[in-house]
Amino acid sequence: MPQAPVEVARSLCQRVEEACDNSYVKDIPLSMALGFACKSDMDKNLRMILKEAEDNMYKQKLGVMRSNKSNILTTLLKTLEEKSYETEAHTQGMRRVAKKLGEKMSLPGNEMRRLDVLITLHDIGKINIPEEILTKKGSLTDEEWAVIKKHPEIGFRITRATEEFAHVAEDILAHHEYWDGTGYPRGLMREEIPLLARITAIADAFEVMSRGRPYKKALELDEIITEFKRCSGSQFDPQLVNLLLSILEDEKIYQELK
Repeated sequence: MPQAPVEVARSLCQRVEEACDNSYVKDIPLSMALGFACKSDMDKNLRMILKEAEDNMYKQKLGVMRSNKSNILTTLLKTLEEKSYETEAHTQGMRRVAKKLGEKMSLPGNEMRRLDVLITLHDIGKINIPEEILTKKGSLTDEEWAVIKKHPEIGFRITRATEEFAHVAEDILAHHEYWDGTGYPRGLMREEIPLLARITAIADAFEVMSRGRPYKKALELDEIITEFKRCSGSQFDPQLVNLLLSILEDEKIYQELK
């Protein structure tokens, strides 16, 4: 921009960024990083000015990348809620159970925070699953189950690519593993399964049992206890099941968790 002062270049960048902020590609917000530099000294090499502008762009990009990746994940979660039963109410219900288990185990603060992030993102991989499979009210075919079982790996790839959420990627990958090794995707067993993934599995199951789904009625407390006892040592970590059952002995706490 010949003869343009710094303020004009800065203003142009801001207008482009604001226009970009309101642009979406299939519900995903567009992101852009811009940089500018001004040649005020006739003796200064133009290549140096271009390098300065490029450096400024990369500096801005580092900051923009974090916020935009977070925005993208937020958008993906919202889209997932609209196309499946993974609602905010489901997430909040899981949080309540996971928090009680974490407190019972005296998990340190950083692990409690990581658990909260994991609960929020545990099923993010379902964003890639067709809606007709996610909301199907009848039994799934073998082919449909094969598609569903891909979501931990998809969620792993999504979160691993996002710096601030990469620390829960392994837990997301493992949250459908079973204590006896018959889960998916890797057939991990016992302590091979990350602890927070084991807690998430129990929190998820309790929330579904206690609240039900359009295709499945909610269970009463005694039915929930019976189901967890039946699956203890096969699907779920037996020690965590025992902790949950001790929590459910308090009727008041049970009502809070529902």
